[in-house]
Amino acid sequence: MGIFDRAKEALSGHSEQVEAVIDKAGDFIDEKTEGKYVEQVDKGQDMARDKLSDRTTDRTEPPAGAPPA
Repeated sequence: MGIFDRAKEALSGHSEQVEAVIDKAGDFIDEKTEGKYVEQVDKGQDMARDKLSDRTTDRTEPPAGAPPA
């Protein structure tokens, strides 16, 4: 089992907590940079949510464009 599999396993079922951490991290960065990079931070938060939502949701179907199993 690789590191990404372990992370996926650890995060599964904890999507609300992961979402809260992403929000807090973005707020912290915005505070420390005095809002100078709000747009970039928001993009980073969105990217993190997208990547982690793929890992925290149980899929019954393969993602779009994935080769059949």
